[in-house]
Amino acid sequence: MDKVERGVRSLERVSTIREIAAVLRVDAAALLGRDVQPVGVAERREGVARIRAALSAYPMAFGRPADREVMSPDRLAREVRHAWMTFQHARYPRLVELLPPVVTEVHRAHAQDPQTRRATVVEAYRVTAALLVKLDEGSLSWLAADRAMSAAAGDRVLLACAAVQLGQALRASARAGPVMLAAASQIASGAPEEISLRGSLLVQAGLIAARAGDDRVVGELLDETAELADQVGDGHDHYRTAFGPTAVELARVAAAVELGDGPQAVARHEEAMGRDGWRWLPVEHRAAHLIDAARAYLLTDDPANAARVLLRADRIAPAEIRDRPAARGVVAQVACDPDAPSTITQLAIGLGML
Repeated sequence: MDKVERGVRSLERVSTIREIAAVLRVDAAALLGRDVQPVGVAERREGVARIRAALSAYPMAFGRPADREVMSPDRLAREVRHAWMTFQHARYPRLVELLPPVVTEVHRAHAQDPQTRRATVVEAYRVTAALLVKLDEGSLSWLAADRAMSAAAGDRVLLACAAVQLGQALRASARAGPVMLAAASQIASGAPEEISLRGSLLVQAGLIAARAGDDRVVGELLDETAELADQVGDGHDHYRTAFGPTAVELARVAAAVELGDGPQAVARHEEAMGRDGWRWLPVEHRAAHLIDAARAYLLTDDPANAARVLLRADRIAPAEIRDRPAARGVVAQVACDPDAPSTITQLAIGLGML
């Protein structure tokens, strides 16, 4: 304690902080001058419960009369676009608040006019599934994605859009790979919008193969995807995919991490960060990649750089770190490393993880 007070020794390691806290019989957070509570856990659970209730309600399917007029198609479309923008800016707590009434209105609109409002219905379920994947709500995200697929039936483009989120929701299932490939095979147009859809579906198939440990299939799929991305270019967001050459490089990083190839993942990450296309990606996409990059650095026993990219993610999209269980797990893993810098330790303590 005397050395710490005189500045001879610094509190830079979790082990040191814990040791001194134990001797002083105080919480480790007290040494950092922070009053810590677990961040947003109760609010997230309540929000997810409201989304679950909205997805589980079928008020008009059994002939129940509507208690008010259905929202106009234009207004509902605006609400769904706003939900997507909120997601892409990684404002997940706000989106948790927005989605229950949107999902309720989507049910009502679809029951009244299934064909005219179908694209809006599909997009509403897509953004709901995308959020639930972030919140690690596997079965519920699958339900939302499945609803999107059902609403899109008969329209190959809408089906491809819905399948992108289905792939995210079912990434742990090797059986989802053929579904992605089947959806991609229906998209053969040379228009950039449809190329983006096809490429995004192949990315999902590649990441599913990576989760299964099939590096040969991963390479083939992502090589094909890279060729498609070159036709589209960076700086676009067709059908909310943000597909382009930089997005494919980030997918290669994620695949390498899944395959346990840390050096390749780190090399590709550092190359991708120098691309112009990096800053054109949605905030959510960039922050999610930085979580993958942190995992890559951990694979190469480099907690300092893992901490650096996590702190960068926290700066550009705090909710990606604070509201995404998978990201919180990476923060805790880095912070527990004896060589982790004190900055990541403070973040972990602030999030109630140490």
